[in-house]
Amino acid sequence: MHLDQLRQRLRANGAGPSHEYRVLRLWSQAQPQSAGKRRLEDFLPAALRAALPEVEAELASIARLRSIHPGADGSERLLVELADGQTVESVLLPREGLCISSQVGCAVGCVFCMTGREGLVRQLGSAEMVAQVALARARRDVRKVVFMGMGEPAHNLDAVLEAVDLLGTAGNIGHKNIVFSTVGDPRVFERLPLGRVKPALALSLHTTKAELRRELLPRAPRMTPQELVEAGETYARATGYPIQYQWTLLEGVNDGADEMDGIVRLLAGRYAVLNLIPFNAVEGTDFRRPDWERCVAMARELHRRGVLTKLRRSAGQDVDAGCGQLRARQAGCTPDAPSDGSGRGG
Repeated sequence: MHLDQLRQRLRANGAGPSHEYRVLRLWSQAQPQSAGKRRLEDFLPAALRAALPEVEAELASIARLRSIHPGADGSERLLVELADGQTVESVLLPREGLCISSQVGCAVGCVFCMTGREGLVRQLGSAEMVAQVALARARRDVRKVVFMGMGEPAHNLDAVLEAVDLLGTAGNIGHKNIVFSTVGDPRVFERLPLGRVKPALALSLHTTKAELRRELLPRAPRMTPQELVEAGETYARATGYPIQYQWTLLEGVNDGADEMDGIVRLLAGRYAVLNLIPFNAVEGTDFRRPDWERCVAMARELHRRGVLTKLRRSAGQDVDAGCGQLRARQAGCTPDAPSDGSGRGG
């Protein structure tokens, strides 16, 4: 389901641009269509008023909560069922954030991530992405939306940008609080600057070595770390907010002194923030996270050497925090024989 389909149905029921905006605004902000100071009969056309119960039922049918898994840190992992029975995951984060999915499954196949084990199942429509926000807002305030759940947003670019546009307008999310997370794709750097809503950008870096990056992200576009950072820097300067570089810390893989030196060469002086994210354990892999003390030492050393660095704790680790783990568990998957997709780590 795409937003354009919703708009067409509203117009077929007599909605003009302002009526259409009102319906989508209230839906995306998890408010009833009767909300607001103006009476419906003073604002909406009669045909649209008569169709509102059907419209609300259709909006509610786009996605529903299948299960809710609260974490000790205040996060909530949500398993969301779509109209065709497929499931995706969203995560309500502490401090009014929400991580949403853009695909069922993922084609990138990052070796440390669970989502890509079966590959891409299908794309999400733009309305299915906004529906995840509406479901989350029915539970608590959401002021930041991160496209960092299941899927690679660059592989579903048109639909993601439609959702970004609505969230940054009718959805009332600040543009810099909409975060587009990607492994890197030249199309992203071409398309994002053209939109009226320009989201913040999070780029999955994970290593400064081109060959190792190809091993860790086997089906990512062949941009070298240097090319990725150069493209990111251009976008950061154009939008006025820094790039967030994501670095999943894997013990013995990308936590050595050579990578520290490489990070300094790549990012010192850049308009950027490096997020160090200790690996979120996934069954069936040989990767391990470094000791927390080692992670802290790395962050301090990089900061001292001129790279703004934040050490992140993955939200909800006590409730299968790696994206796709809930989906895999509800489908009865095992690490050796996935049967209904899994998920990419958010």
